[in-house]
Amino acid sequence: MSAATALPTAGTITMFSTPWCGYCRGLKSALDREGIAYHEVNIERHQDGADYVMSVNGGNQTVPTVVFPDGTAATNPSLAEVRLRLA
Repeated sequence: MSAATALPTAGTITMFSTPWCGYCRGLKSALDREGIAYHEVNIERHQDGADYVMSVNGGNQTVPTVVFPDGTAATNPSLAEVRLRLA
């Protein structure tokens, strides 16, 4: 497992994104407002991140894809879903 696809620590998430994704920017803003820590992986710069995103999204590079400390992933989750899954 690479640094880009390593599991996040408890209470944090890993978010796979692209710089041009409006949904990614929106989720990052919400996470920042709520004080939820995240590690961001730009899938345009990290092929292993892109490969992971495709593996959990039926071959598509759909972002934001979020990984939780328990190893589960969600595509374009709401802030409420992130909070719930981190609780």
